[in-house]
Amino acid sequence: MSKKNKFELSNKFEEVKLVYRNKTRASERPKIDCAESAYKILRAHWDDDQISLVEEAKVMFLDNQLRMMSIATVSKGGMSGTVIDLRIVFATALKRRSSTIILAHNHPSGLLRPSSADISLTRKFHEAGRILEITLADHLIVSEEGYYSMANEGLIH
Repeated sequence: MSKKNKFELSNKFEEVKLVYRNKTRASERPKIDCAESAYKILRAHWDDDQISLVEEAKVMFLDNQLRMMSIATVSKGGMSGTVIDLRIVFATALKRRSSTIILAHNHPSGLLRPSSADISLTRKFHEAGRILEITLADHLIVSEEGYYSMANEGLIH
C-alpha cells in the first residue's frame, strides 16, 4: 500500500475525545449525605401524575465529594416493572465522571418493600460498580408517601 493510500484511510476515521463541561460549581450543588436528602431531591424530580401509575427508574450521579452532578431517568416501564440496563447507567456515570451513584425506582402500588428482583438488581449494580470503581451508595424505592433505603437496611455492603 502506498503512503498516499495509508493517509487517505487514516483520515476516514473520527478521533474520540473526552470532554467534560460542568455548568455548576461544586459548592453550588447539594451534598447528598443520607437517604433522606437523596429522596427529597429525587421525589422533586418525579412526575406527581405518574408516580402511582408507571414504574420508572432514575439515577443520581454524584462527584467524589457526594455533591449531586445530575439526575437521569434511565427507564420507564409499566404498572408492575421496568428494565434497568446497567450498561446504560454506568456508561452515563463514566461520561459524567461520576464516582458515586444512587439508583432509585418507584413502586406504583405504593408498597415500599423490595422484591427479590430489586435485591438482585442492587447486587448486580454494586458488583459492577466495584469493578468500575463507581460506588453504589444506595438503591431507593420511592412512593408518594416515603422511601425505602437498601443501604439503611443493610442490603448494600
